[in-house]
Amino acid sequence: MSADPAKLRLGVNIDHVATIRNARGGDLPDPVRAAHLAEAAGADGITAHLREDRRHIRDADIERLMAEIALPLNLEMAATDEMVEIALRHGPHAACIVPERRAERTTEGGLDAAGGQSRLAPLIGRLVERGIRVSLFVEPDFAQLDAAVAMGAPVVELHTGRWCDLLDAGDVEGAERERLRLAEAARHGAACGLEVHAGHGLTYANVTPIAAMAEIRELNIGHFLIGEAIFVGLEASVKGMRRLMDAAR
Repeated sequence: MSADPAKLRLGVNIDHVATIRNARGGDLPDPVRAAHLAEAAGADGITAHLREDRRHIRDADIERLMAEIALPLNLEMAATDEMVEIALRHGPHAACIVPERRAERTTEGGLDAAGGQSRLAPLIGRLVERGIRVSLFVEPDFAQLDAAVAMGAPVVELHTGRWCDLLDAGDVEGAERERLRLAEAARHGAACGLEVHAGHGLTYANVTPIAAMAEIRELNIGHFLIGEAIFVGLEASVKGMRRLMDAAR
């Protein structure tokens, strides 16, 4: 990732390029090609979620991403022995531990780090020992952030999905309460020594208030950028997000 501590980094999630590929089978569109285009457009990192059911990203995609892209790879993964072994084998720059349920369309809600410390701590320890930067995808809740600190995870990614949903529903007061909750969590996390990231549901229309939070160091965005790319191309899609993020800072 960028060495500039003042820059808000952009991680581009390429999962849904693979979703389109898998809908028909074969090799196209190629998510690794998408990673190269994202890099050319100003992305600071690539995120890919290797799900247990392999519904989009495949094991071979992770192998190619590690071998072919210059940007750091953030491997999103469930807290399972299988996924930990895959992460240990490949050694990505970062591993973001997320909750995973087979029935969900996408990741819904944050990881219960506070309630799962006995299970999570040994997994986090193995990843950290391998030199992998561990992130926990959590709700903007102080107890979750404190649990991340206690388990030795250096990074948290705040789940912005609830805030985005409230905005979409026109609930102005609810959205403002959630924005304040996110801002307070970002400040608390930074004060605890965590590196704070954020993501889920972010678009051109709603990214600015989140990007403006000085304590947040990185945004991970995927679904919107891939969807927008259908109309304007991936490079233009990523560049548009990069401009909004830079303007917010």
